[in-house]
Amino acid sequence: MKVLNVSLQLSPDEKLLVGKLAEHQNKIYFEYSPEFLSSATPLWLSPYQLPLKSGAFEHRDLDYGPIFGLFDDSLPDGWGLLLMDRYLRGQGVNVESLSILDRLSFLGKTTMGALVYEPAIEHEAPEQLLDLQALAEQSKKILESDTTEIIPVLMRIGGSPGGARPKILVGLNSNQIMSGADDLPKGFEHWIIKFPSQEDFPDSGQIEYAYSLMAKEAGILMPETRLFEVESGKKYFGIKRFDRDGNKRFHVHTLGNLIHSNFRRPECDYQTFFKVVSDITKNQVDVKRAFKQMVFNIITNNKDDHVKNFAFMIDKHQNWTLTPAYDLMYSNGPGGEHTMSVAGVGRAPNLSDAMAAGKVVGLSEKQMSLIAEQVLDVTQQWAAHAETAKVSSESQEFIQKKIFENTQLFEFNPADSNIKLSADQDEEQGPSPG
Repeated sequence: MKVLNVSLQLSPDEKLLVGKLAEHQNKIYFEYSPEFLSSATPLWLSPYQLPLKSGAFEHRDLDYGPIFGLFDDSLPDGWGLLLMDRYLRGQGVNVESLSILDRLSFLGKTTMGALVYEPAIEHEAPEQLLDLQALAEQSKKILESDTTEIIPVLMRIGGSPGGARPKILVGLNSNQIMSGADDLPKGFEHWIIKFPSQEDFPDSGQIEYAYSLMAKEAGILMPETRLFEVESGKKYFGIKRFDRDGNKRFHVHTLGNLIHSNFRRPECDYQTFFKVVSDITKNQVDVKRAFKQMVFNIITNNKDDHVKNFAFMIDKHQNWTLTPAYDLMYSNGPGGEHTMSVAGVGRAPNLSDAMAAGKVVGLSEKQMSLIAEQVLDVTQQWAAHAETAKVSSESQEFIQKKIFENTQLFEFNPADSNIKLSADQDEEQGPSPG
């Protein structure tokens, strides 16, 4: 029987044993530690799937996935799994024989969020300053070939984040960039830098940066973002991590893994998302933030709005809150539809559909209209944000056309809008969870 200790690592000096994961006869079990359950205020790390009680839980929801969603959030997908498999094959490991617990053990403490796993499988990758251009070129080579020649530092900093696009975890201090999967020296901050995939726009970094600027202007809570330019002139999108504050760590749980909804299947609706936000956070400001993000996704044609692209975190006050937005980017979605439907509509949801989704959590038509007007007013300025981000004219025009088409679904005429929401904007953003 394979057994792992699961701990909550809130800082380099603060670690609490949560419980044990075990694999026996192809079944996965989890049991909380008595110390965790008896602590003064035990954190309910997965409210819907793992209630705070003693005894072993058997993972039986195999239609959803092979392990409890709480621990699936520690695992990479897409790029991270590809990188892990290529690296381990290069080390002579038969990856087909690896279990889920083997993969968690391989990640150890380099996971996203605050859960860490022991005993960890050590793999050497000393802290070092990074050459972004070289890492981007190797990432491209990995995507385009079957190479198993993976430099250890790329495995260390690229193997744990989720998502399909290549990305790395870095430490940033002014313009110094170093490997950042673990704790960082004083003065460095934890960031994620993304490289393009084969299916992306050639200027995908600039586009995602323009989207982040537009989202911030619309009052959507987002971490700091920037473009990183290398000697070749190529630019890569970077975003500050919200699961880190210095070397403090925050527990993060994606929507999909919280409710055991597989992100690879478009089976969830924004109505469900809003209900979970209301139930988990008990905060109507977070509900309005969620509604605003939905409207932004509809208008800007971000149809890759699956259930792992929304998440919750336990903040420094030990309250659940909706995380800042992330992965805001033009996407045509599966079959041209939103991955999460809007009141049952996937292809071209309109204002009525959006309001039907918001009504299930008590949002009034006035509240939703004001939010929609604010987002629509800002997204009409796409060209200005695209110019700031140096988006190519071809990409600018393509996305502008899509934004215009989506705007018409909301029966909105920019010339008729003079609504100013500056007084409400701080309320919409709410306190920063970091």
